[in-house]
Amino acid sequence: MKIRIEIDEKADEAELTIRCREVDEKVARIQRAAQAAAGEGAGRLRLMKGGTEYYLQPADVLFFESANGRTFAHTETEVFETRLRLYELEELLPHSFLRVSKSAILGTGKIYSIDRNPVGPSLVRFRGTHKQISVSRQYFKLLQDKMDFDL
Repeated sequence: MKIRIEIDEKADEAELTIRCREVDEKVARIQRAAQAAAGEGAGRLRLMKGGTEYYLQPADVLFFESANGRTFAHTETEVFETRLRLYELEELLPHSFLRVSKSAILGTGKIYSIDRNPVGPSLVRFRGTHKQISVSRQYFKLLQDKMDFDL
């Protein structure tokens, strides 16, 4: 990967362009990190539960999962529903969130432990709750790299 910075004294604001052949997970992570650094995508989430709308910070959410065509946001004690699909959430969430399976995105900030399983999905546990989520083998290395990077 090449990184190039051009100084333009006439520019109104900084502009980041990513030129790539395809948007793979590495490029998507760079995009999310840049958005988070620029303060984009860090707003509140509109979530629903029982006919009431709630507005939560992304950091309050442990993980998002999709099941039966619906997308759910799990906090330590509650489950909410969002109208956004996982791919839409991936673009909006700060870089501390990571896709860990076809049906789940998790926030790395509250991870307590990871039970690694070399032949199947690994299990992530969170601080302060009984909730847990599976990480598919395909995404395990990305999670491991993310956790190492966050040190």
